[in-house]
Amino acid sequence: MERIRPFGQLDDGTAVHAYRLGDGDGLCAQILDLGGILARLQLPVADRRIDLVLGLADARAYFADPGYLGILVGRYGNRIGGAAFALDGRDYQLAANEGRHHLHGGLLGFGRRLWTVREHRRDLLVLHYRSPDGEEGYPGNLEVTASYRLHPDRLDLRFEARTDAATPFNPTHHPYFNLAGDPAVPAAAQWLQVPAAGYLPVDAALIPTGAVAAVAGTPFDFRRAATLHANADPADPQLRAGGGYDHCLVLDPGHGYCAALYSPHSGVAMRIDCDAPALQLYGGHGLDIQHPGLGRGLCLEPQDYPDAPNRPAFPPAILRPGQTYRRDIGYRFAVPGRDRDWKAVAAALELP
Repeated sequence: MERIRPFGQLDDGTAVHAYRLGDGDGLCAQILDLGGILARLQLPVADRRIDLVLGLADARAYFADPGYLGILVGRYGNRIGGAAFALDGRDYQLAANEGRHHLHGGLLGFGRRLWTVREHRRDLLVLHYRSPDGEEGYPGNLEVTASYRLHPDRLDLRFEARTDAATPFNPTHHPYFNLAGDPAVPAAAQWLQVPAAGYLPVDAALIPTGAVAAVAGTPFDFRRAATLHANADPADPQLRAGGGYDHCLVLDPGHGYCAALYSPHSGVAMRIDCDAPALQLYGGHGLDIQHPGLGRGLCLEPQDYPDAPNRPAFPPAILRPGQTYRRDIGYRFAVPGRDRDWKAVAAALELP
């Protein structure tokens, strides 16, 4: 079984490789040195292997991808309004790559850069990237390590970083999950539970207004498990602004997990663990135009608040010299079975 295989070349001739984690008897992952992309994640279920995330064919497809499939996101996940911020008395202008705003780190961000492989074993891949001062407009030389560790039923991702100048820093991960393993099954048919009593309303450009609104009585209330299809209200002004779900849920203090997802079609369930204060929920509707025929997946992105550098009332997301940044994201999988009730799903995932 190949541990490393060619995954194509970029237009400038740069070779991209795929690194395999796992042996086939449990969870298996395929990760690219381009963007640290999680290109494939499979779980054995009965007599077949279920594809848990959406993926593309080769390196060129990923480099040209406007949907950020599977990438490590940085320096700053989500949006920074006006592609600008002030820090310690100085104004900074970032690359504007979504109209006049900044999204997911800019024109290339972390997701279209080649990372250095520091270590690769059957169950571990350690990637490193040095983001120089001024890249995409950010201050400071930033050293980032992203470590993927595979277990039979879990994939863990750890970000670690240091900087020599204060900089906004909010890395996250951007896989599209459809646990049905079948692109013909709507991603909105998955059951979702998120321990979040609040969310961040956005304006027409999807920039947070600065308020934190209660989810009660809105389509954003997933405190009890529900499908996106059942919760969505096409007349809701927030869903109309985003063309669907593309909103940040504010996780409850002391939350025991970030999100739980279940496909009644495959019987596969997933729990996401992270200490981040928020979770971006994106319904994947942009893929209908960006990648026709690929299907949809749900993005569940643990992170700090979007546009926090411009919102003093939001928790800060600034990394300073002398600090070591660390954030762990864990994806744990179970197979409670097809068409189970949520009580059985929660027990299989050991939800608090």
